[in-house]
Amino acid sequence: MLNDKEKSWRERAERVVNRVYECFPRAEFNNWKLCEELILSAISTSEQISTFQIETVNAACLLNHAGYYLFKTSKYKQAEHLYQQCLEISKTILGKDHPDIATGLNNLAELYYTQGKYKQAEPLFIDSLRISEAALGKNHPDVASSLSSLAEYYRTQGEYKKAESFNLRSLAIYEKTLDKSHFNIIYPLNNLASLYQDQGKYELAEPLLQRSLAIQKATLAEDHPDIASSLNNLADFYQAIGDYKQAKTLFCCSLAIREVAFGKDHPEVAVSLHNLATLYRAKGEYEKAEPLSHRSLAIMETTLGKDHPDFANSLNNLAELYRDQHKDSKAEPLYQRSLVILEAALGKNHPNVATTLNNLAVLYYDERKYTKAESLYLRSLTIQEAVLGKNCPSVANTLNNLAALYRDQGRYGESESFNLRSLAIKEKILGRDNPDVAISLNNLAGLYYIQGKYKQAEPLYKRSLSIMKKVLGDEHPNTRLVRNDLQKLQSHLK
Repeated sequence: MLNDKEKSWRERAERVVNRVYECFPRAEFNNWKLCEELILSAISTSEQISTFQIETVNAACLLNHAGYYLFKTSKYKQAEHLYQQCLEISKTILGKDHPDIATGLNNLAELYYTQGKYKQAEPLFIDSLRISEAALGKNHPDVASSLSSLAEYYRTQGEYKKAESFNLRSLAIYEKTLDKSHFNIIYPLNNLASLYQDQGKYELAEPLLQRSLAIQKATLAEDHPDIASSLNNLADFYQAIGDYKQAKTLFCCSLAIREVAFGKDHPEVAVSLHNLATLYRAKGEYEKAEPLSHRSLAIMETTLGKDHPDFANSLNNLAELYRDQHKDSKAEPLYQRSLVILEAALGKNHPNVATTLNNLAVLYYDERKYTKAESLYLRSLTIQEAVLGKNCPSVANTLNNLAALYRDQGRYGESESFNLRSLAIKEKILGRDNPDVAISLNNLAGLYYIQGKYKQAEPLYKRSLSIMKKVLGDEHPNTRLVRNDLQKLQSHLK
C-alpha cells in the first residue's frame, strides 16, 4: 500500500510517462531524428515505469516504440530490456492472448533472430503466429506478418519447404486483404526471392525482386534504408548470375544509403561492405576487397559479437580472399574459426556449414592434402543434397571441386562423371553464359587434355574463354588462365 507521498510520486511519474508517450513518435525512418532527440528521455521514463509499476497502455506503447528505434539502430541490449518490459505490462493489462501480445512476441523474436539467438527466437515466432491466428483469424494481415517472419527464420535454418509454404501463404493473405502495391507485400516478396536464389531458382527470384523494388520506390523516399535492402538483394542476384557491372552499381547505391541512414558502424552497413568485398574478390580486385572485408568484420564483431553467424560469414569471406591470394596460413584459422561458430549457432547440417566445409576443403586441395579435402567435400555434399536438393548451384560447385580432386588423383572416370553433372546443373540454373559455367567447362577440358583427348578439350576451352572474356574481361585472372590453357592445348594440335 502506497502512502500519500509515494502516491504523489507515482502520479507525477505517470504524467511524465504520458507526456513522453505523446511526444515519442512511431519509430519509422522519417521520425528517427526526433526519436534520437527523445530516446534518453524514453529510457529514463522506462526506469520510472519499472520503479512505480506503471501498467498502462501508454506505458506499453512508449516502451514498444522506443524499443523498436533502439533495435533498428543496433542498440540490442537496451531494445531487449524495453521489449520485455512492454510484454510484461501488455500481458497484465490485456491478457496473454491479445493481438498486441503477438506483435510484442514477434518484435522480441526479430531482435533475437538478428542477434543470431535462434533457439530463443523460434518459440516466440511460433507463439506470435498462434495468438494472431486465434485472435484475428487465419487471413488477417497481422497473421501474414507473423508468417513472413517465421518463413525468413526457416530460410536461414535451411528449412526451405517450410519457408516457401509460409511465404506463399503470407503473400496470398496480403494480396487478398490489401492493395497489391501495399508496402507490406515487399516482405514475403523479398523473402521468397532470397529463398529461390538460395536454391538457384533465379528465374523465379528476379521478378519478385523487381516487383518489391517498384513498390518501395513508389511509396518511400530514395534515401530510405528499406530501398537499400532491396537494392542489395537485387545486386546479390545479379552477382549470382554473373552480371557484375549491374551488381556493383546496386551494391554501391545500397551502401551509400545505409551509411547515411544508419551511420558507418551499423550491421546493415557491414552487410553491404561484405557483399561489395565479395564482388571485388569475384572480379579479382583483391586490393579493393580486403579493406572492405576488414571493415565489415570489425563492425560485425562490435555490434553482433564473436559468436554470431554473420560474423562467421565475414570470417569466411576474408579467408576466401586470403586463399585466392595463396595466403593459406592466414586463411585456414579463419575457416576453422568460422566453422566452429556456425556449427554452434546453426547446427552441423546447415547449408552455411556446408559452404565453409567446402571452402576449407578447397584450401586443403590446394595444399595437396587430398584425404582431408575429400572428407570435407563429401560431408559438404551430403548436407547440401539433403537440405537444398540435388540440383542447386552449391551442389554443382561441390561436385566440380570433387571432380578436380579425383582428376589429380588419376580417378578420371569419377572426375568426368562429377564434371558432367556439375556442368549440367549450372547450365540449367545459371544459363550458358555464366562465369561458373565457364569454370566447369575449363575443368572438363583440363580433364580431357591430361588424357590426351585434345579434340574433345579444344571446343570446351574455346567456349569457356568466350564466356570469361564477355563477362569478366580480357585481364581477369580466370580469363588469363583459360587463355593460357587453350594456347598450351593448341601447341599440341599443331
